[in-house]
Amino acid sequence: MAVPAKGPAEAEGPCSTPSESTTSTASQVHPVDEKLHPSRLAPAALQHIAAMYAGVVTPPLIIGQAVGLDTAGQTRLIAASLLIAGVATLLQTLGVKGFVGNRLPFVNAASSAGIAPMLAIAETNAKGDQLPAIYGAVMVAGVFCLAVGPFFGRLLRFFPPLVTGVVITLIGVTLMPVPVGWAQGGDKTAADYGDMRYLALAAFTLVVILLIQRFATGFVKQVALLFGMLIGTLAAIPFGMADFSSLKSAPVAALPTPFAFGAPEFQPAAIISLCLVMLVLMTESSAGMLAIGEICERECDGRTITRGLRTDGIATFLGPIFGGLPTSAFAQNVGVVSLTKVRSRYVVAVAGGTLLILGIFPMLGAVVSLVPMPVLGGAGIVLFGSIAVSGIRTLSEAGLDDSSNIILVAVSLGAGIIPLAAPSFYADFPAWAQTVLGSGISAGALVAVSLNLFFHHLGTRGAPAAALKSS
Repeated sequence: MAVPAKGPAEAEGPCSTPSESTTSTASQVHPVDEKLHPSRLAPAALQHIAAMYAGVVTPPLIIGQAVGLDTAGQTRLIAASLLIAGVATLLQTLGVKGFVGNRLPFVNAASSAGIAPMLAIAETNAKGDQLPAIYGAVMVAGVFCLAVGPFFGRLLRFFPPLVTGVVITLIGVTLMPVPVGWAQGGDKTAADYGDMRYLALAAFTLVVILLIQRFATGFVKQVALLFGMLIGTLAAIPFGMADFSSLKSAPVAALPTPFAFGAPEFQPAAIISLCLVMLVLMTESSAGMLAIGEICERECDGRTITRGLRTDGIATFLGPIFGGLPTSAFAQNVGVVSLTKVRSRYVVAVAGGTLLILGIFPMLGAVVSLVPMPVLGGAGIVLFGSIAVSGIRTLSEAGLDDSSNIILVAVSLGAGIIPLAAPSFYADFPAWAQTVLGSGISAGALVAVSLNLFFHHLGTRGAPAAALKSS
């Protein structure tokens, strides 16, 4: 893959960041390290926040309802999720060189992958012990990530473009049901779920985004998603499809209180289930980092993956102190970077700082949440579809003229699509197998890595150039 010509600022190696003493000109600054003018930076950051907000608040909203929290408790849980997402994203984008953070435009927040096992933990505990049991397991999962993370970085040679292309494609494909659900109203239990007015609003938003992409130029074209969601929200107001009730119930400020839901409890079964989930999250996070590296044309080495996963582990371990949940990559924001071509990590850092502020001031968060679900659905189709396109582009450079590679991609994609096509396919499997194979991303990644070993490593002295071709 072609990469920009490297100046002195990039001579340090893969994923290196220009030193403060570098005297290179602005034209030699890598787009990832570019510091945009505030007039461009602010709307680009807002676009990231709008794309991820619903995903950040969904896990705490579902868990809070499952354990019977009142409105105040729900608000505290959501605020904690926003706060931890902000801190984790700041650590990831700015980082402490050589220790924490991949220093890429990469968003970290509470992952939906852990919802099912956390609900199972809640069902097996009495009221009052549910959240403490969940948080105890999450904290141990964070420590587990910190311990295992470095090994993921050392295994990157088993993730050539052939494998990463499959995983990136599956990220986009397996996430597509999310915006489809949003386009139908978001709440599957509602009587009007799938109502034509929801679908019309989602379609309207999608058309607006397409028109802006077609006819706009420059920065307006780069923030087409933001303008599409803004216009879609304004169009929803006359039809009563924008809910302002959250503004009335949200407190202006709510500082996080340590262990507000009780001291953590450490239950072996809960810990095992969350550690398995953490393996899935680490796989998805690693794939996300590889994807963002491809999009930004900045190769990610093992050390970068290790620093990124270390951020996941720290955020997952510290999150439960304030009410946070397992933290991992947010694929929808990878889609924002891919679509807009705004690759500056400082844009995402500003988004992270804003999330932190939203966590401290729930009233501000309620304003962001005014974007109706169908509007998010229309925009999400573009977002997640663009991730799949990035994967297809990677696969096109991975030597698909070789029959072994074709079989590898075909079987891996098939394994990844099974949970999407038949959600109950693994219903009779053991719980640990359901956790791993039930995620199309982790299932496809596992099959792709295994077949890559089988075809290109085991019993061979050298892997085919097509399979090991550097991205």
